[in-house]
Amino acid sequence: MANVTHYFQSSTKDFTFGPWKLKATKDHIMKSADIEQLAEEMHVPGLPEMLFGDNVLRIQHTEGFGIEFNAKDALRRVRNCQQELVKVACAEEWQESRADCEHSKEIVKPYDWTYTTDYKGTLLGDPQLKVNPTTERINTEKLKTREQIIFFEEVLLFEDELHDHGVSSLSVKIRVMPSCFFLLLRFFLRVDGVLIKMNDTRLYHEANTDYLLREYSSRGSKISDLKHVPPPLYTDPNEIAQYLPLKQTMYEKLEFPNGMDGVPLSPSPQST
Repeated sequence: MANVTHYFQSSTKDFTFGPWKLKATKDHIMKSADIEQLAEEMHVPGLPEMLFGDNVLRIQHTEGFGIEFNAKDALRRVRNCQQELVKVACAEEWQESRADCEHSKEIVKPYDWTYTTDYKGTLLGDPQLKVNPTTERINTEKLKTREQIIFFEEVLLFEDELHDHGVSSLSVKIRVMPSCFFLLLRFFLRVDGVLIKMNDTRLYHEANTDYLLREYSSRGSKISDLKHVPPPLYTDPNEIAQYLPLKQTMYEKLEFPNGMDGVPLSPSPQST
C-alpha cells in the first residue's frame, strides 16, 4: 500500500456540459490517525483501511441543486443498514483489532464490520432535487448505442480487505455523452467462503428533461449457493452480478425544483 500512496498524484477534473458542472476529485488515502479521529467523531469502532475521505464525484446544476458521492456520507449509512451481521472468524479479528479504542466502548448497536452501505448519493443545494417513486426506467437500450463519450471518470471511495478474508469496496464512475449522462455507484462485498453482495445505484439524465432517474438494486448470495459458478468469477463484480439473486429494488425520479427546466447538454462541452 505504501508504494501505491507514494506514486499516487492527486487530481481534480472539471467538466461543463450545458447547465451542469461535474467535478471529480481524487486524493490520497487518509492517514491512519485521521481515520481513527473520524471514527471517533462518527461514534463507530473502526473504518475501512483504505478510506479516501477527500474523494468526491459531484454533479451540480447552475441553479445550485445536484448530487454528489463521497465516502463519509456512505459510511454514515452503514449503521442504518438493517441486515444480519456476518459472523465469521474475521469478524472477531476485526473486533479485537479495535478493542483498545476508547470510543468503541460507547457503541450500543452492533456495527457492521463489512461496511455494507445502502448509500445512494448526497443531494445538494437549496432547494434540492425532489425525490419521488416512479414507474419510468432508465433506457438501457439507448445506453448501448455507440454514442461518443465526451467525458469519463471513476473514483474509488473506500476499500478494505477484511483482514485478508475478502473485500469491501465502494466506487463511482460516470460517462457523459452529448445527449445524456450515466453514473454507476457500486458497493461490492465478498467474504470468502461466506457470501457475495452488491448494491448498485444507477443515475441517468437525458437532455431536455427536467429530472434524473435513479435506480437502486441489491443483490446477494451465500457462497454455498454459487457452486455452479467458476470461483474466478467471484472476484469480478461485472461477471458475478448475473449470478446473484435480486433482493431489493428502488426506482426514483429526481425532479428539478419548481420553475427550473431542463436544458440541452450539448451546446458547449468544456473540460479542464
